[in-house]
Amino acid sequence: MAATATTPIELVEAAYAKLSERVATGRERLGTPLTLTEKILLNHLRDPAVGGLERSVSYTDFDPDRIAMQDATAQMALLQFMTAGLPEVATPTTVHCDHLIQAKVGATIDLGVAIDTNKEVYDFLESVAAKYGIGFWKPGSGIIHQVVLEQYAFPGGMMIGTDSHTPNAGGLGMVAIGVGGADAVDVMTGYPFNVRFPKVIGVHLTGSLSGWSSPKDIILEVARILTVKGGTGAIVEYFGPGAESISATGKATICNMGAEIGATTSVFAYDESMDAYLRATRREAIADAARGVAEHLRPDPEVYEHPADFYDQVIEIDLATLAPLINGPHSPDYAHKVSEIGADAADKGWPIEISAALIGSCTNSSYEDITRAASIARQASAKGLKAKTKLLITPGSEQVRATIERDGLLADLEAIGGEVLANACGPCIGQWARPDMDPSTVNTIVNSYNRNFPKRNDGSANTLSFVTSPDTVIAMALAGRLDFNPITDTLTTEDGEAVKLDEPVGIRLPEQGFDPGEDTFVAPPDDRTGIDVVVSPTSDRLQLLEPFPAWDGKDFVELPVLLKAYGKCTTDHISMAGKWLKYRGHLENISGNLFAGVINAYTEADGTGKDPLDGETKPFPDIAKHLHEAGVSWVAVGDENYGEGSSREHAAMEPRYRGAKAILVRSFARIHETNLKKQGVLPLTFADPSVYDQIEEDDKLSFLGLADLAPGKPVYSEIVKPDGTTVAFETNHTMNDEQISWFRAGGALNIIRQRAASN
Repeated sequence: MAATATTPIELVEAAYAKLSERVATGRERLGTPLTLTEKILLNHLRDPAVGGLERSVSYTDFDPDRIAMQDATAQMALLQFMTAGLPEVATPTTVHCDHLIQAKVGATIDLGVAIDTNKEVYDFLESVAAKYGIGFWKPGSGIIHQVVLEQYAFPGGMMIGTDSHTPNAGGLGMVAIGVGGADAVDVMTGYPFNVRFPKVIGVHLTGSLSGWSSPKDIILEVARILTVKGGTGAIVEYFGPGAESISATGKATICNMGAEIGATTSVFAYDESMDAYLRATRREAIADAARGVAEHLRPDPEVYEHPADFYDQVIEIDLATLAPLINGPHSPDYAHKVSEIGADAADKGWPIEISAALIGSCTNSSYEDITRAASIARQASAKGLKAKTKLLITPGSEQVRATIERDGLLADLEAIGGEVLANACGPCIGQWARPDMDPSTVNTIVNSYNRNFPKRNDGSANTLSFVTSPDTVIAMALAGRLDFNPITDTLTTEDGEAVKLDEPVGIRLPEQGFDPGEDTFVAPPDDRTGIDVVVSPTSDRLQLLEPFPAWDGKDFVELPVLLKAYGKCTTDHISMAGKWLKYRGHLENISGNLFAGVINAYTEADGTGKDPLDGETKPFPDIAKHLHEAGVSWVAVGDENYGEGSSREHAAMEPRYRGAKAILVRSFARIHETNLKKQGVLPLTFADPSVYDQIEEDDKLSFLGLADLAPGKPVYSEIVKPDGTTVAFETNHTMNDEQISWFRAGGALNIIRQRAASN
């Protein structure tokens, strides 16, 4: 099927044609009524009669409807795909150029600079897309997740995307899962997406939102309840009358930020708000088709009646009593009420004055979001108020930008001092230049983004990032202070008058319809025989991949410990974004950031440790390079939820490239653990987490009996002390037989190559 700018109705009809039969088969196999999650997953099983369906246990093969990749992750995924030797992708696929545009001056100049600076990468991606039948969205099109919601998501569908916030499409009732590039390569080459059948967490929403409370507050509350790892291994399914009261884009906001609780994805049942959004975005045929199978696009009635019998956990939230929240700093689950954040900040010593306020991103840049924010800006402007801090606006897509410009909403925001950035990720992912802010200055920012780990937005660990709704961001920008509560507090005009802000008012969908703006989609040509993909051997941005070596059949004996991470160790800590995004297509060069942000458990230093070879203190990337060049394999040790955050597989490929044999932690985040498996790194967890404390700086680790590696079988391990004494302990793994074969082959891609070569 040729790549198009929207999902073809034929693809949707094909998915719906088997839905009724698959649901019936699922009820028979499971012997129970079904949740929405189960219905969608059952409909996408490669073989509905084969394989286990036990939650958190059974590894299951799925056939997603489509794949989406953003430019930073697409580079490595497509470099891997190119080695498979296939003429085209087996599943509809798109590439979206949104990550490489730095926010510095303003939309027009920043976009132009990005096109010039990244020309080599954009040309590579566009030529690969053209050669292999992939749709290509040019720079300026918008953020991948917003474009997917507008063009490709559909109720009951299933997709995977090489970005952790792929779950955004759950706002249209789609099971959309963030994955590493190697998972995408599997599906692009015609093999199934293999993942454990998830648990299902139900979030029962009652009541309705009002006043300053918004959909963002729902997910901030869920993050408070579940924490950053409470959703691991689960799909979060929202249901109840409160769910039906939320717009489709509001639902997308909630699903988008579900990535911050470690969930596989999040999803809402099909309802009238989804129907309205599909029609507003010119997808009437899909809306009609969804109506025809509506009974299968929501949980069975028994699930609504007795949710505790069908969900692994049920969370109750009354939207009528939900107060506006603001989460941070440094973790998206660190929740505060807006009414209490001032006192909390004073107690913790956080700066009260706000250095910058930012709205938009893939999480909160819908038409409804902007109308609510603009309604506050409009009344503030009428009262003679302006933002007292830098205010930046990131439109989520060209369609949203064109529409809010036409309807005067951008003008409302600019009237209070707002500055419009390019249709791209920008400050949300570290692509934010702040020449006016000294990195050594501790400062506070507020934003409507999703992730707020240290250094996430501007590369400075001294920037304290707080996540909240666009409404609250605008209100706090007008006050210039973190302790401003728009529900109760007043602002002072230039004339000295105390004024109070009215509640925000939003419009779900534009009355005049969406303005599509500039056409930025490039479909692959019908005849692709003459297209060449060229990668210069001297390029510092792109590098063709060499296969990783297969396992040599030997145990891992006395591996030096490159590092022992203390506390939170996200993929941002392991492989930073920001300035390093330019090397996402060059494995050797990007490995220059490996572990640069990790906190050393022995010294609590940031990004430095003791080189096992010469005993010198060095940056971790330099230690990894030294070990690699000396031909010495190594192990890294981590704490809880190691690898949380972004789906970037570079955080697994870089350790593999530099010689990591195993990563040993207290617990893994889902995507990162899978990425390590895909690259042939042995991902192990302590059977007894307290053993973490026994590993000292000069110790070495051995992992024995690997020839007998088997599903569910612990790995016998030893701490080898400098004097030769040993401490025995057990480690666990979650690999199934297929994943063990990846380890033995040196990575999943080596098996794909072998299969392609034999066909």
